[in-house]
Amino acid sequence: MAEEKKVKPAKVKIKVKTKKSYREFFYILPFIILVAIFAYYPLYGWVYAFFDYKPPFPLSWDKFVGLKWFKSMVENEVKIAKLLEVLRNTFAMSGLSLLFSWFPMFFAIFLNEIKCKPFRKFVQTVTTLPNFISWVLVYAIAFCIFNSTGPVNSVLMNMGLIESPQLFLQSSDHVWFEMWLWLTWKNAGWSAIMYIAAITSIDEELIEAAKVDGATRMQVIRHITIPSILPTYFVLVMLNLANFLTNGMEQYYVFENSFNTNYIQVLDLYVYNLAMQGGYSLSVAISILKSIVSISLLFVTNLISKLTRGEGFI
Repeated sequence: MAEEKKVKPAKVKIKVKTKKSYREFFYILPFIILVAIFAYYPLYGWVYAFFDYKPPFPLSWDKFVGLKWFKSMVENEVKIAKLLEVLRNTFAMSGLSLLFSWFPMFFAIFLNEIKCKPFRKFVQTVTTLPNFISWVLVYAIAFCIFNSTGPVNSVLMNMGLIESPQLFLQSSDHVWFEMWLWLTWKNAGWSAIMYIAAITSIDEELIEAAKVDGATRMQVIRHITIPSILPTYFVLVMLNLANFLTNGMEQYYVFENSFNTNYIQVLDLYVYNLAMQGGYSLSVAISILKSIVSISLLFVTNLISKLTRGEGFI
């Protein structure tokens, strides 16, 4: 009898845990469905890379060509040169982003050091809002400021620094750095939010103890704040490394013109342009290779994270 009484509570606990597991699963089920629809279902489109697809005809009407489009990427020197040019631009844009990946972290640190709460909230709001502006509007702002009759040219001409208006947006000089500046202006405030959350999780007693021992604000930042948020920084850097070939195309699409196309056309924009010019199957083939490289980078960076930090992020 005593054994039966012990078994029954154990069965009840198992049933409770099972119900809790099902309930928690249904909480995340909508997100799993969204990921399946928008991330995995489109992978069916990879099949177009193995056909000589000509829209708008159905795929069943098209000829199966196997690896033809993968081979065509490097079939002559012109295509190889174009692909290398696009990869150069992609590496330059992604390299600049990685090189200055510390900027949102330090922006969050110094934002946290603002003691006037209304002013701190104002700065945080102003720097976060550009993230919700589309790249079309960003280009409109850039055009209003930097066109031949804009305020920048007017000020420079009135100061005697230039004799005629400069076409800043049509120039290919420093285009990589300019794209990084616009990207930073748009995303810095939003990227700092995660670091601000990490800063708020730091034990206040630790900071107070450091101040009692005579630590200055800069010493607290150097010896407590930065070491506490470095794990967050490393995880984000690793994720950026995994997405090294992914720059997005919206920013470069709106800023592209005939003067700077050789320096601004990144891989995502190149794939889009190919598809719009009729090379749909070739663009899908390039996208497949890009995805394979990105997945490989993800696992490599995860391995590096395990070796250096003792833990991975997947």
